[in-house]
Amino acid sequence: SGGIPSGFAHDQQGAESAAANYAMVLGSDGMFNAARRHEIVQTISDPSAVDQLQAGFDADYSAAFLKKIGLNDDGSARPGTTFVNRTMPAGTKTTSFTTSTATVEVWCNGLFGLASEDSTNPVTSGWFTVTIKLNWSGNDWKVLETSQKTGPTPVAGDNPVSGADEISKAVKEFGGFTYAR
Repeated sequence: SGGIPSGFAHDQQGAESAAANYAMVLGSDGMFNAARRHEIVQTISDPSAVDQLQAGFDADYSAAFLKKIGLNDDGSARPGTTFVNRTMPAGTKTTSFTTSTATVEVWCNGLFGLASEDSTNPVTSGWFTVTIKLNWSGNDWKVLETSQKTGPTPVAGDNPVSGADEISKAVKEFGGFTYAR
């Protein structure tokens, strides 16, 4: 629905797949545009949690926050810059499971920032774990609640840092994943 995977199996592996995909879409650049964010939240949320989740995410992505990170009010980047916000799940762990509810931790790597020569918020990478509480609703796993913490973070490699042009080109040429697992 709207490019968001759905129809996950009604078992533990299905819950983990749903959580990985939901972490990926919640960590996408779509969350910075109000209309797309509302579509995302409506698609992945349990009906009982939609309003609370929507209010929380709308507060997180306020106009003041968008301005602080260098985006326009609609979540777009200014001309000459490329906004990057991608989440790549590295693994999942179920901490609680029944046939009607699940809690899944998704360990992720993310890219975030603005690619441009004069960016004060250059694209960086980071590691974090998203915890997603799910409910089996309408023949699919749906989000009840999310939280995030930093790490676990591995030692950084010795790859040379790429310039803004190379990062911007890569973001445009290499589309993000539409299905995580």
